[in-house]
Amino acid sequence: MSTHAKRERLLLADLLEAAGPEAPTLCEGWTTRDLAAHVVVRERRPDAAAGVLLSPLKSRLDRVQAEFAEKPYEELIQLIRTGPPRMSPFGLKQVDEAANTVEFYIHAEDVRRAQSDWSQRELDPVFADALWSRMEKAARLMGRKAPVGLVLRRPDGQTAVAHKGTPVVTVTGEPGELLLFASGRQDAARVELEGDKEAVTRVSKAQLGM
Repeated sequence: MSTHAKRERLLLADLLEAAGPEAPTLCEGWTTRDLAAHVVVRERRPDAAAGVLLSPLKSRLDRVQAEFAEKPYEELIQLIRTGPPRMSPFGLKQVDEAANTVEFYIHAEDVRRAQSDWSQRELDPVFADALWSRMEKAARLMGRKAPVGLVLRRPDGQTAVAHKGTPVVTVTGEPGELLLFASGRQDAARVELEGDKEAVTRVSKAQLGM
């Protein structure tokens, strides 16, 4: 049975393949080759991937990711398509769905929206609800560095408080767009911001995300 994570995995692989290894992405300083290497290392080298969260291990992560980036691009794409090794926790459907649905959605948009001819993707309601559910749980973590109060709001009025404080900026958009905004891709997100003009400017330039 297909899952959201499985679908987004295959979409990401297709987008990376179509873009080629030297295309830009929304990840500052990363080409599509760098992004592909990041995805593979995250799933296949947990000893290095821990550097994403643990500063003392970041140099190891950078070294291992650079090594993977030197592999043939087609090999990296195939490793993404086939998924993690059998013994990896990511190989469990529940873990894959919980850990990769948002990860792969955001990275797919990192590839799509870095291209000049991109258009906004219309998400089916079930997937949109799944993204919203995950963002609700992670909103405080994603917005912890916001310089002002930050509220994320769906068009139907559902809200998630990402950061308490004053003044308050309210960001309204579809779940996928709010995720991009809260993950630090403010310039690429199709959202509307309400609040004090200076506060809006500050949150638009803030370092948001995990």
